[in-house]
Amino acid sequence: MDFVFGSRKLAKLCSTWDQMIRAFGLEMARRLGARLNELGQAASLAELRTLPHVRAHELVGDRDEQISLDLVHPYRLILSVANDPVPRLPEGGLDWQLITSVVIDEITDTHE
Repeated sequence: MDFVFGSRKLAKLCSTWDQMIRAFGLEMARRLGARLNELGQAASLAELRTLPHVRAHELVGDRDEQISLDLVHPYRLILSVANDPVPRLPEGGLDWQLITSVVIDEITDTHE
């Protein structure tokens, strides 16, 4: 799967192991590194949905077309679908099998 960072700042923070540890701490850096590795190895977003430790799920409301992946509680890796057009199922929702490109938007607590 292809992914890009939504900002230069986030790309820089995630560019090296040392940067991630400095910015987020060891445990979060491990989790973030794992998620980036899983994203890079997946053929589509559907593969990440099958991994229980990732807890990949669609967001709703003003975050429609965004996906949340677990990091260290309460933080999440927030992705936007970069496929154009956005693949959707006939009954609504995203077609995870066809999502092959995402933008990493942020690392945040979505429950604030």
